Amino acid sequence: MPDHDVATQDVVIVGGGFGGIAAGVKLTKAGIDSFTIFEKSGGIGGTWWDNTYPGAEVDVASHLYSYSFKRNDWTRTHARQAELQRYLEEVVDEHDLRRHFRLNTAVEGAEWDEGTHTYTVHLRDGGRVRCRVLISAVGLLNHVNYPTWPGLEDFEGPKFHTSRWEHQHDLTGKRVAVVGTGSTAVQLVPEIAPIVERLCVFQREPGWIVPKGERDFSPEERATLRRPLQRRRERMKKFYLLEKGVWGGAVYKPGTKVNTLREQQCRAYIARELGDRPELQEAVTPTYPYPGKRPIFHSTFYSVLKRDNVELVPKAVASVTPHGIVDVDGVEHEIDILVIATGFTASRYLAELEVTGVGGRTIHEAWADEPYAFLGLTVPGFPNFFMLYGPNTNGGEIVFFLERQSEYAVRVLKRIKRGRVTAVEVKRSWTDAYNRWLQKRMRGTSWEECRNYFTAPSGRIVTQWPYGALLYGLLTKTLGPLSETGRRAAGRARTAPAPGAVTERV
Repeated sequence: MPDHDVATQDVVIVGGGFGGIAAGVKLTKAGIDSFTIFEKSGGIGGTWWDNTYPGAEVDVASHLYSYSFKRNDWTRTHARQAELQRYLEEVVDEHDLRRHFRLNTAVEGAEWDEGTHTYTVHLRDGGRVRCRVLISAVGLLNHVNYPTWPGLEDFEGPKFHTSRWEHQHDLTGKRVAVVGTGSTAVQLVPEIAPIVERLCVFQREPGWIVPKGERDFSPEERATLRRPLQRRRERMKKFYLLEKGVWGGAVYKPGTKVNTLREQQCRAYIARELGDRPELQEAVTPTYPYPGKRPIFHSTFYSVLKRDNVELVPKAVASVTPHGIVDVDGVEHEIDILVIATGFTASRYLAELEVTGVGGRTIHEAWADEPYAFLGLTVPGFPNFFMLYGPNTNGGEIVFFLERQSEYAVRVLKRIKRGRVTAVEVKRSWTDAYNRWLQKRMRGTSWEECRNYFTAPSGRIVTQWPYGALLYGLLTKTLGPLSETGRRAAGRARTAPAPGAVTERV
């Protein structure tokens, strides 16, 4: 089938998690119905569909980690995976988005056509679809960081990554190894420790842990929070506390009052929980300044390490044998099941999506291993293309960010639909100035002083946003129209034609 037979939609959204759903809702509210959300997994939810390991829950207060347009009767201070999944399902149904989804459909790439000012989107199943605006909502933590330990393939027991949990394996009474002590492992370990025979937790480097206070709401609390005013107050309170904690970015800079206080609180928490176990206390105390790596929020991990059947191995993995793990000191630990909690390659933006822009240049060629964007959203040379949770937008209240980013993309689409322009692109001068300012703000932060997933191979910090959500939202509202330029495809009428909504194979 020739390309001219492929119907053109207004929007293609890649990813069906919090970001893709937010974009879908914002489009619907704007009266735009011509869009498709492609999701490679078998269900909606993104990270909350993929990550079903025991104990999976959000680190942000439930009433804050939710859309502004959708309230919920949360059962916990910090919602767990199943509850978040139900919440997203309800949003999809309430806004009639299910008909826009195509599940089990991976997008491999997209190419800009300068003649028509559209993208041709290539699907893994061989299909294509053309769109005026392309939105990447693949998220930050989506490309699994699989280890390359020698002998891993020879291990004879079950082995799997936490983000691809294999529920058919019963851990009861088994010798289990969890490799990693990041946010995922810290949630997982307290859940499985009571049922396994023995649990070895391998820690290459400790993280700073902040007590989260996670718990179920009482029936009385839930009744109170069902009231619209009380729920709004709770949401505003949590938002204020989060903004206050990162105001001015001082918390990320060692030596500042707020940074010193936060590190002291973490050290006091270690002493309180492990004061009677000096060897554990030393092993879990980071040697780099707070926060350095992603802070971990949990309230029971330290106490679980004191169980008789739990062993913290503060060593990196050197290799794997058919029946165990060998640490860097050469000691082999025999196990039955290997759980890999090594996280994601967060700094490799669009690792599974290749976007080709003006002149046939791909976005990875433009980045040259240093991802950047204006407001984390758009890149010169890639008109009508927007990233949700893109470069340097990690660190604030993410759902707030996703809503603002979705609104930014919808604003541009509405400008295109008015018919005066068919392509909108951010100016190179604005992008360069913005990123010079942003990287200057990174100087002196603890992120520069340790190994983390925030940096590109060059050392440039490519994932983090050093301030709060309010400033970011203000910038998206005010700088967008000033920073962009529009043009019309040669021969295109000023009034945009009514788009089709059919996806066809070619």
